[in-house]
Amino acid sequence: MSSFLFFFAKNIREVNLIIEQGNTSSKVAVYKNGQIKASFVYKEFGVSVVAELFGKYAFSKGIFSTVVDADEELVAFLRSKLQFFVFLDENVALPIKVEYETPKTLGKDRLAAVVGANYLQPGKNLLVIDAGTAITYEMIEASGVFLGGNISPGMTTRFRALNHFTKKLPLVTEEDDIPLIGTSTETAIQAGVVNGIVYEMDGYIDELKIKYPDLLVFLTGGHSFYFERRLKNSIFADINLVLTGLNRILEYNVEN
Repeated sequence: MSSFLFFFAKNIREVNLIIEQGNTSSKVAVYKNGQIKASFVYKEFGVSVVAELFGKYAFSKGIFSTVVDADEELVAFLRSKLQFFVFLDENVALPIKVEYETPKTLGKDRLAAVVGANYLQPGKNLLVIDAGTAITYEMIEASGVFLGGNISPGMTTRFRALNHFTKKLPLVTEEDDIPLIGTSTETAIQAGVVNGIVYEMDGYIDELKIKYPDLLVFLTGGHSFYFERRLKNSIFADINLVLTGLNRILEYNVEN
């Protein structure tokens, strides 16, 4: 292979490594030119998993975000393998202004989701809803100022709480068809939890639209597509919003 072809092939493969480590699983994405090319979800995650990915992709830049205690061995491995590495904490430069009073305790997934939405819809008033273990509501103004947000129990968390903190209520899960009024204990729980979340989401949207009539809404998280079709308000559903935000934070730090 000529030196030109080798250089061309090498650069075709150069991509960004995006790692989002959550409470129960870890997501890894491969980004190139601002677009996601591949993504993976792992229950068990560590150096061995990442080492395998380095065998498949020529990563030159990467970002690691975690909501649990960081694996120092993994961080050291990433620093040694990447030309440019960002460990996301409260000291990392951001493409938005954060007015949150306690930035050190601000969830990295919450922050990344807001950055992702702002990247996809710049100059817009945005509400970002992340429906996972918890449901978070984040508000960023058209000026690029992140005002803060609210945290509420997620759907599965609510189901489990009703079962755990009562003596007779069963543990149930969501179904496709949810009645307005339950006709059994099981459907009463399902209707109460699911409809309660729908009214909660639509309520936040309606209230914020009073102040921001042009408000755009992003919905992400593991349960985003379950609620997308149930909301009365128009929204953008993007399961990869946090990953897109992490990639934007990485590129912003490379540029600056």
